[in-house]
Amino acid sequence: MTPNSHAITLEELRSGLPEQIMAWSKETEDQIYTPQTIFGYINGGAEVYKAYNMRRCLSRRYATPGGPAIVLDVFDMGSSEDAYGVFTHDPAGDVIALGQDGRLRPGWANFWKDRFFISIYSEEETVTAQKAVKMLGEKVDSLIATRGARPKIINRLPPQGLKAMSIRYLHHPVILNYHYYLSDENLLNLTSHTESVLAAYERDNGQAIILLVSYPDTNAATRAYAKFNRHYLADADKKGMVLLENQKWSTSKVDGRLLVVVLEADSRQMAESLLKTVDLVE
Repeated sequence: MTPNSHAITLEELRSGLPEQIMAWSKETEDQIYTPQTIFGYINGGAEVYKAYNMRRCLSRRYATPGGPAIVLDVFDMGSSEDAYGVFTHDPAGDVIALGQDGRLRPGWANFWKDRFFISIYSEEETVTAQKAVKMLGEKVDSLIATRGARPKIINRLPPQGLKAMSIRYLHHPVILNYHYYLSDENLLNLTSHTESVLAAYERDNGQAIILLVSYPDTNAATRAYAKFNRHYLADADKKGMVLLENQKWSTSKVDGRLLVVVLEADSRQMAESLLKTVDLVE
C-alpha cells in the first residue's frame, strides 16, 4: 500500500477549500489532528480511524446566521486502501456522485477518494444545509484529481451471491469484532501488516459469511491458520468442517499467504462451495 507521490497533499487540499459555501462562511481556524490527538476531537469513534492507520485529519467549521454549522473533516489515511476501508466501516446511505462510493444521509455526506476519507455534516438537518453539504462535497471532490485503487484482496472474493454492501476491509481485530464477533483474543493474529476482507453471501443453498486474511508471508499465515483451528474449529471432522452450536457450518483453509475462513454457513454444501471458489491466485 504505497501512497501516490503525485497526489494532492493535505496542505494543498486545504489551500483550495472555499472560505464560503452558499450562506456559510469559515467560522474559526482549521484544526489539524494526529493519531495522538484525534481522541480529543472524536468521542468514541477515533479508534476506528486509528485502526486504519490514519495520518492526519483536517477539520473546518462553516457557520451561517441563524442556521446550523457545517463541519468538514478530511482524513488523510495514507493509502487509498485504508481510505476505502474506513468508508466500508459504515457505508449506509443513498448513492451520490461524490468522489468514490459517495453516500448521502440526512444532514451528512461522505466519500473516499485517493487516500482521503471525507465527512461533511450539518449539526441540524435543513433543506438548505443539505444542499450546502452536497455543494461543499463537490468542491472537495474537484480538488482531488487522482482516484484510488480498492484493495486487491477484494478481487479474490467469489462473485456468485456476494452482497456488495456487506464488504468490510480491515486490519484490526477490534473492527472485525464490531462487524462479526469472533473472540476477545486475536485468534487470527491480525496486525497493521495484514489485510482482511469480510463479506456476506446469499445463494440458493443458503447464506454465509466469508473472511479472507492476507499475511506478510506464508509462515505467518500457517501460524494463524493453526491457531484459529485450534481455538475455533477444534471439533472439525476429517474434512475440516464444523457444525457449531447454532447449527451453522464453519471451515477454513490456508494457501500460501492467504487464510480463508467460512462462517455462519446455513449448510455444509454452502460452506464447501464458498471455500472452493475463493480466488487463490495473487
